[in-house]
This record gives sequence, C-alpha cells and structure tokens, in this order.
Amino acid sequence: MDAHISLPPLTTKYAVTELQRQEYATNGHVLLKSILAGNEVSAYRAAINETAHRFNNEKRKMAERDTYGKAFLQIMNLWEMDETVRNFTLARRFAGIAASLMGVENVRLYHDQALYKEPGGGPTPWHQDQYYWPLDTTQTITMWMPMVDIGVDMGMLTFASGSHSEGAVGNSAISDESEAALDKLVKDRNYPVTRATTMKAGDATFHAGWTLHCAPENASPTMREVMTVIFFADGAKVTESKNRHQENDRNRWLSGYAPGRVADSKLNPALL
Repeated sequence: MDAHISLPPLTTKYAVTELQRQEYATNGHVLLKSILAGNEVSAYRAAINETAHRFNNEKRKMAERDTYGKAFLQIMNLWEMDETVRNFTLARRFAGIAASLMGVENVRLYHDQALYKEPGGGPTPWHQDQYYWPLDTTQTITMWMPMVDIGVDMGMLTFASGSHSEGAVGNSAISDESEAALDKLVKDRNYPVTRATTMKAGDATFHAGWTLHCAPENASPTMREVMTVIFFADGAKVTESKNRHQENDRNRWLSGYAPGRVADSKLNPALL
C-alpha cells in the first residue's frame, strides 16, 4: 500500500532501564508501557488488521474447533504479505528493546504473528514458546503487543514468573494435555502467577522463550487484537528437530537450513 511511505518510521530508541532489564532476567518477562504512541498505533493497526483478516484461513464455527483453534486466530509472517506490516515487524525500536533486555548486540527475526482472540474465544493453555523452535540458544524473546486497549476479561497474557530458568519442562504442544501437566507443575513449584490488569494499545510484554505462559478466555464482546514479534540473538544456530513442530518451523521460518548452520536466512534478517 502506498501509505507506508508516510508511516511513522519506528526507528527512535525506547530507553530500557536497568530495573526493567533486571525484572526480565529474574522473572522471564516484563511489561513496558507506551512503546508506541497513539498515532503510531493507529498508523499500523489498519494494515495489520487487513492483512490478518485477508490471510486468516480459520472458517470453522467456535464449537467445531479444538482447544488450540478456540484459543486464537493465528496468522503468521504478515511482514511477508504487506509492506506496511513489514515496517512494523522489522522496526529498530522493537529490535533494540529485545537486544537490550537479552543483553546482546544484535537480534534476528524468527517470525511475527497476529494472535486475535475472538469474543467468546477460549483460554490459551499453559505452554513454552521455545518448544517449537529448533535454535541452540536461550536468548529468544517474544514481544506481545495489543493494538487495542485490553483488560483481563479479553484474554490477558499470564506468566509463571521465574519459570524460564528451568529451560524445557514439558514435551507437548499447546493442548488440553499441556494445560493439565503444566498447570500442575506451576502449582507444584510455586511459581508466582502474574499478569497485568490492563494494557493500553502500544504497550507490550516481552517474555523469554522458556517462560511458561497462558491466557484466559475472551469474555468480552471485543476482539483482542494482538501482534507479536519473535526475536533471537544473532549468531544462533539451527538444531536437530526434537518434534514435528520444530521440523515444520525449521523448514518454514528458517528456510530449511540444516542443523548446525547459523540461522541467518533471508527470513531471519539482522535488525540492528
């Protein structure tokens, strides 16, 4: 779309404080306020929405879906589909925050994804993102940004603080099984379960790849519009796939790179 020429460039730096870096290191997640200003949200939201809805393949009624399908509408790599979204996903501002929180010099893109929880959409079970990622580093991070103001009743992201320190704690994808097993683990290990009460459009949480997280159902009449971007430390290598999901990711998001190769494909640009 031609309008991207006049879009806010998102190149100015967001100042991450030492306290925020310490919070991320300790808890495996941190909430940062006003990463985008109101005019920046409005400038990108329309393109993200239009692209997400255009490429959404979920046509089933809610009652016909499994737990994963009820949790959210998931549309990945919007940056490949629309130039405006590309400017959003590859924004130096977001990459700079990710690098600062992880304490690395540069980050690469893994992929983006719109995660829209419909009115009446079900809960998102406990899971770890990095279960899906065939990368040899723990320096991975997800930005989770609502494009509308949200509250707990809309499906607020919820974390088991400190759980990232254990690495992989299960071997199941997002499902009823992961919910049961990981909910028990969270309780048995007394992880503090924390979430924001509200988030403004343009706020964002950042969480580590091994941080356990979930979200309640969307009990509101409003679509929970969330855009996410996943980053990893530059220099990470592709690993042998431990499950079919990692093999799918290796072929799609890492351009089919062989295990042992540096993850620097054209789909994984360095961002700083």
